[in-house]
Amino acid sequence: MLMSTLFGHTLRDAPSDASTPSHSLLVRAGMIQQLGSGIYSYLPLAWRALEKIERILANELEAIGGQRISMPVIHPADAWKASGRWSSVGEEMVRFKDRQNHDMVLAMTHEEIVATLVCQHVKSYRDLPVMVYQIQTKFRDEPRSRGGLIRVREFVMKDAYSLHTQSENVDEFYKPMYEAYIRSFRKCGIETLAVESDSGMMGGTIAHEFILATPTGEDTVLVCPNGDYAANLEVATRKAETSNPAQDQINILEEVATPNHQSIDEVAKFLNITNCQTLKSVFYKTKDRLILVAIRGDLEVNETKLAKILKCTPEPASKKDLASADIIAGYASPVGLDDIFVVADISATTTINLVGGANKHGFHLKNLNYGRDFIADTVADISSVKSGDPCPRCGHLMHACRGIELGNIFNLGPSYCEKAGAYYLDADGNQQPVVMASYGIGVGRLLASVIERHHDQNGIIFPATISPYDVHIVQIGQQPEIVAAAEQLHTQLESDGLTVLRDDRAESAGVKFKDSDLIGIPIRATISTRNLKLDQIELKLRHSDEPEHVALSAASHHIQNLHSRLIAKLDPEVPLWDAASDAIAQFS
Repeated sequence: MLMSTLFGHTLRDAPSDASTPSHSLLVRAGMIQQLGSGIYSYLPLAWRALEKIERILANELEAIGGQRISMPVIHPADAWKASGRWSSVGEEMVRFKDRQNHDMVLAMTHEEIVATLVCQHVKSYRDLPVMVYQIQTKFRDEPRSRGGLIRVREFVMKDAYSLHTQSENVDEFYKPMYEAYIRSFRKCGIETLAVESDSGMMGGTIAHEFILATPTGEDTVLVCPNGDYAANLEVATRKAETSNPAQDQINILEEVATPNHQSIDEVAKFLNITNCQTLKSVFYKTKDRLILVAIRGDLEVNETKLAKILKCTPEPASKKDLASADIIAGYASPVGLDDIFVVADISATTTINLVGGANKHGFHLKNLNYGRDFIADTVADISSVKSGDPCPRCGHLMHACRGIELGNIFNLGPSYCEKAGAYYLDADGNQQPVVMASYGIGVGRLLASVIERHHDQNGIIFPATISPYDVHIVQIGQQPEIVAAAEQLHTQLESDGLTVLRDDRAESAGVKFKDSDLIGIPIRATISTRNLKLDQIELKLRHSDEPEHVALSAASHHIQNLHSRLIAKLDPEVPLWDAASDAIAQFS
């Protein structure tokens, strides 16, 4: 490919709305262009990189038995209504009607459609297990697109679905899928960590995310330095606190005046106690009721955990909502509120002699104790974990880091297949529901994440496996001997099986070198008058500052060897499954 005919132009300045390095560099390198919020066109350089990523993913899935299919992007709503997600998924799912006034869905994932296929093509336990996958465009109407390709509305996803006779078989399949994911990410040039996560709208019993650690990430991950625990903030837990106080340790309930002191900080300072000696009451509302969450004052409510407990997504209650229920904001507690649904965090039940609201303006209660003074309708872990909290498995202090979710695994159980009527006959001739697991990787997000990890102040540094081209020939000048040498090397490299981008433009050497660094192809071959006089070309690896000079006659062979070594570095050789705890330690 000649740069003079390449569709897409480089830019010197970063776009004003770029919030991440990958967003800025992809736009500046002429690889993507925004059409609307979270909607991008992929220009030739980006498309070539995406195509290589897709090939890596497809090869790894097929190596563990995956079979590629293609499913429609437009779905009749009946399947989604049968699964329950027509009503449970929010505005991120695009719903519309066709000309026959039928409800339709723009695909955001394909569990329902896979279940309908199972109805026709899985009859017996002998047909299982099986895994199918596709690489296809999806659409989710995200409320806040950001970071270029990090969070978009239209995106390409590799989504795979494995089908089993029982949930235990999904656990067995996790190991080869985990290893396929790790190999795929490593071949793309990045290391990831599998962490426990929330299943969200997918449902199911078990979910894991594969996270790339980076300061620009959206997710917060809690990691144990001992290497035995890592979880997304949404589901992370801490070592359980236990308390079994003697009766003489529980003090008498006492009302104290706290005029004009409402917040946890204000009350703790006024009474000369710490925040962890207080009981915080946080109010939420659902469609039909008010919820009081009782939690120790030094902790915060994890709303993802709360939503799982309530089986719906509550909203924070307003002062108006509280007033209409005769609740005094700033002085409330679960004591005596008989008509309010109370959810207590474990911390509120294991800490004694807390200070909480007296449900009376200007007053609080000292020595509040769970069981004696109030009872919750539900007790659960609903607190957010923070850096410095003890690991739930070993007690070591965890730390938090930011990361980008690149892939996920969901053990969905039999739910989708049961609702679709997808059953098989077991060995005894009994009808059983097929068990499903799903596996996703965002292809565009993976490309952006590679760039987040591999760039410098001059531009992208592509790993050789996913670079749009293998070699970038930069010809300095338009003299006939320069052009002839560049064309000859170009032809020889392509005949050796390498792909080549040649900068044949009538631009200065400075402009060409800047564009070469910006685009980030791993090997640059420079042909100039000075080098040709010595019968040489200059070779430079994008990640290195030091060029080398090789004889023109040996250039093609030398470049071939360079490229092979770059590829080999990205081919994982360590035992992947055994390296899981090492990956956690690396995050630490």
